[in-house]
Amino acid sequence: MNYFVTGGTGFIGRFLIAKLLARGAIVHVLVREQSVQKLEDLREKLGADEKQIKAVVGDLTVPSLGLDKKTLKQLSGKIDHFFHLAAIYDMSASEESQQAANIDGTRAAVAAAEALEAGIFHHVSSIAVAGLFKGTFREDMFAEAGKLDHPYFRTKHESERVVRDDCNVPFRIYRPGLVIGDSATGDMDKVDGPYYFFKMIQKIRGVLPQWVPTIGIEGGRLNIVPVNFVADALDHIAHLPDEDGKCFHLVDSDPYKVGEILNIFCEAGHAPKMGMRIDSRMFGFVPPFIRQSLKNLPPVKRMSRALLDDLGIPASVLSFINYPTRFDARETERVLQGTGIEVPRLPDYAPVIWDYWERNLDPDLFKDRTLRGTVEGKVCVVTGATSGIGLATAEKLADAGAILVIGARTQETLDQVSEQLNARGADVHAYQCDFADMDACDRFIQTVSENHGAVDVLINNAGRSIRRSLDKSFDRFHDFERTMQLNYFGSLRLIMGFAPTMLERRRGHIINISSIGVLTNSPRFSAYVASKSALDSFSRCAAAEWSDRHVCFTTINMPLVKTPMIAPTKIYDSVPTLSPEEAADMVVNAIVYRPKRIATRMGVFAQVLNAVAPKASEILMNTGYKMFPDSMPKKGKEVIAEKGASTDQVAFAAIMRGIHW
Repeated sequence: MNYFVTGGTGFIGRFLIAKLLARGAIVHVLVREQSVQKLEDLREKLGADEKQIKAVVGDLTVPSLGLDKKTLKQLSGKIDHFFHLAAIYDMSASEESQQAANIDGTRAAVAAAEALEAGIFHHVSSIAVAGLFKGTFREDMFAEAGKLDHPYFRTKHESERVVRDDCNVPFRIYRPGLVIGDSATGDMDKVDGPYYFFKMIQKIRGVLPQWVPTIGIEGGRLNIVPVNFVADALDHIAHLPDEDGKCFHLVDSDPYKVGEILNIFCEAGHAPKMGMRIDSRMFGFVPPFIRQSLKNLPPVKRMSRALLDDLGIPASVLSFINYPTRFDARETERVLQGTGIEVPRLPDYAPVIWDYWERNLDPDLFKDRTLRGTVEGKVCVVTGATSGIGLATAEKLADAGAILVIGARTQETLDQVSEQLNARGADVHAYQCDFADMDACDRFIQTVSENHGAVDVLINNAGRSIRRSLDKSFDRFHDFERTMQLNYFGSLRLIMGFAPTMLERRRGHIINISSIGVLTNSPRFSAYVASKSALDSFSRCAAAEWSDRHVCFTTINMPLVKTPMIAPTKIYDSVPTLSPEEAADMVVNAIVYRPKRIATRMGVFAQVLNAVAPKASEILMNTGYKMFPDSMPKKGKEVIAEKGASTDQVAFAAIMRGIHW
């Protein structure tokens, strides 16, 4: 038998052609000149040759598909079945493109089928022809469709009308539900339908353990079917006698609600499930015009857009959340009875669908998540770059091809580090600056701006720490002043100096090296924690102001790191600490992924404990305070030796890993 297929290289088309080839068929596939290679790839995948799958060059947007006279003469009267699958199945596509492909394309396909004197015209439509019809939509219904305002609904409805009203060839119409991947392999070619929510599920999984219940939505019933079911049903029904002029719903007769679907995929993706699902009918007492007015408020619309953009969910998908239509499929059930062709239950194959998405379709797979891909050729400023975290970060940025600007207080050390980085092939520019001196900060900002233009990434790393109990600080107010001067005012000066250009360019990233002490309220570090807390608070306020101007902040609540800053406290030699290289890896993650905050689990736990049970948190920190001694004071230039850490102290520090004591 001879078949003509439009959309043969598309998703459903590939599976259908495989079924037709199994019948020993010759399949003529419409392709555009620039898409011939796609057909060659399909031949290779299916193990077919040019005699089995033949290319017919044409175009869906041209009358009669642009078939030339030679092709029409060769194929006229020889096509037993004409399958029209080509269409736009994208709700976010423009109205013009959907009009051209779905309506004009169907009209061209009908004309071509008539010119070829095809035996039967098979039109693959969609359940979208029903629009947002409330109730059960039967296979013999068409004109009853409701709420066709969206271009996708409207063009799918009108394209089916073209077949019903204008096709002079015997025809059959098929309306698949939302088509997802193969139930056996997960094979899918794009993110669509329920796939739009997979990134949200993945992000929740990254934040919460699987056993934590969440709150979600109930929603309407979504009719999801795997592509292999659609292809099997199409192939079988197309070859049955005496079924012309009928419509067949290729749907799940027992569909799941949106909340159920999300929970099924949450389980497949090892993410927390929604323990409580909110039904929109709970808000039915609110008049529709009030609900619509609230949705149209500019702040609500902006927040909704930002959330949807972050999750990669098109706004048009929301129209399916409370989908009101059920689909009767008694004609399809009749012709498929006894064949074994049926819709598998979603929980049985959801893990396969999820696994294929995560391995092949996750948008993050196609993003350059390397440090080089993020900073190569970009101006990155690192303060306090001659030792510890700053030096380790500078080395990683240098190796990644950044235009590296480093600043530090001591010129001699700065020259040495600059020479080391240059030896690694770095594009490094070193400027001496005491970041506790506001005038020096201003000169640094001016020099960097004049020599390098705008700053892409600012890493506020320079800082000082003072470990001293409050009852030993009553006469040392200057400790608080000088700590605040560098840790807060110095960083703030740089932010305020470089931010105007960032805002003008509508891009920039500011990374503040903060402390786990901000989350744990570490005793003996009141001066240090207060200065870092001030910077954290400022950054949150600035981020709220500049969010829509694409200048973002990342705060790293760094745990205890073995750097020269903590070297005077010898007890730290015996407790768990990060290396500067491990700390620099946290900075790299901040640069690449741009999170709002990076913190250890211990830091987050301490913050939650303080919020939920502040007295318990206070007692815990007081226990640690009493367990660890104060640093020994200096006598002139001599430092009195400290005792090594006891077994109890080492054990406690290991349990409270990363916290400053």
